[in-house]
Amino acid sequence: MGNRPNEIVFTTQDDEEVVFQVIEQTRLGGVDYLLVSTTDGDEEEALILKDISKDTDTEAVYDIVDDDMEFAMAAEIFKELLDDIELY
Repeated sequence: MGNRPNEIVFTTQDDEEVVFQVIEQTRLGGVDYLLVSTTDGDEEEALILKDISKDTDTEAVYDIVDDDMEFAMAAEIFKELLDDIELY
């Protein structure tokens, strides 16, 4: 499946591919974060992903941010970045 610049494909532990729309990205403390959304049936879900790639990885590797403090910090930055943008 080809990726468009505004999409990434996340492969689950069950090898299922989920396509995410990239809403915004930022870099905090030398780490890249993505704010993404996907539509699963009738539900839309937004997540913050963290780049956990190693120098030896040929493709970017992302994980869902689940640490409460890290999530709050990244969410606040994304809120500020998107303050002037209306999402539909």
